[in-house]
Amino acid sequence: MHFLDQAKIFIRSGAGGPGAVSFRREKFIEYGGPDGGEGGKGGDIIFEAVPGLNTLIDFRYTQHFRAPRGKGGAGSNRTGAGGDDLVIKVPIGTQILADDEERTLLADLTEEGQRIVFLKGGDGGRGNASYKSSTNRAPRQHGTGWPGEEQWVWLRLKLLADVGLIGLPNAGKSTLLNRTTNAVAKVGAYPFTTLRPQLGVVRHKGQEFVLADIPGLIEGAAEGAGIGDRFLGHVERCKLLLHLVDAAGDDPVEAYEVVRGELEAYGADLEGKPEIVALSRADLVDAEEVAKLARKFAKLTGAPPLVVSAATGDGIEALLDTIVERLSGEVAREVEELAEDKSWSPL
Repeated sequence: MHFLDQAKIFIRSGAGGPGAVSFRREKFIEYGGPDGGEGGKGGDIIFEAVPGLNTLIDFRYTQHFRAPRGKGGAGSNRTGAGGDDLVIKVPIGTQILADDEERTLLADLTEEGQRIVFLKGGDGGRGNASYKSSTNRAPRQHGTGWPGEEQWVWLRLKLLADVGLIGLPNAGKSTLLNRTTNAVAKVGAYPFTTLRPQLGVVRHKGQEFVLADIPGLIEGAAEGAGIGDRFLGHVERCKLLLHLVDAAGDDPVEAYEVVRGELEAYGADLEGKPEIVALSRADLVDAEEVAKLARKFAKLTGAPPLVVSAATGDGIEALLDTIVERLSGEVAREVEELAEDKSWSPL
């Protein structure tokens, strides 16, 4: 299945059904009168976040969504049937944006089963029975039904992952994803092998977490260089960043600083997210050189980096242990912050 994280669609809620013009005519009943019922309400446009989806590819082929209109009213004061609501199922983490220059955020679906009524259907028109009065005993006017609402919107998917893999191209991110999960990400000895985010589930010592491989960033990515700027948004949802630095690269320290600079330039507090630094492809570098490099990073970041080799498996166990431990700490911190927010109440 192809990955698509942006799509533009047209949506329209259903119009209300027309009211009826009808008069009561029954045998042996002396007095008749207007008895036209009201029209039914048009269908709503509803967005629902469902599990099992991680792409917007379906919206590339189906771009117009229209809810059915309500049915017309009938005699004997019968109200027309309402139009069925149109439920549009989207992946968890989908944002709905206005089709304007600012791409204003209209809704954010971040939880499984979350539903929002985005466009309401039009109300049904009045039947002629509702126009009856002491001076208008046989009204023939009726309402045609209120129109539905319509709008062009953008859907933007920001993947929900526990850990985001970041780094320059060819830092070994895809190899690590394949090594630790059941994903089959493309691996190649050239830049930008990964053209779209890849997801995998890591199972380690009874714990599970979702690992996302974000396409490689280059200098200027936050301004649109390369392909990383489009996918930096996926990093916003991650609880923890795993920053892979190629130990066999020309200047690992500079590579680290380039990526950190792009996170800061992008904004959204990406630079403030918890981070684990790992020196990858350590099997290609002399052990003494790796130790020297690790000391540089310990001084730069304030914590010793992990040394791993996804090709040989060295250091992977320790890396996963550290990730599970850090994720547990992040969950505990979020619970504590939530409890503090709810500690005060005006009631």
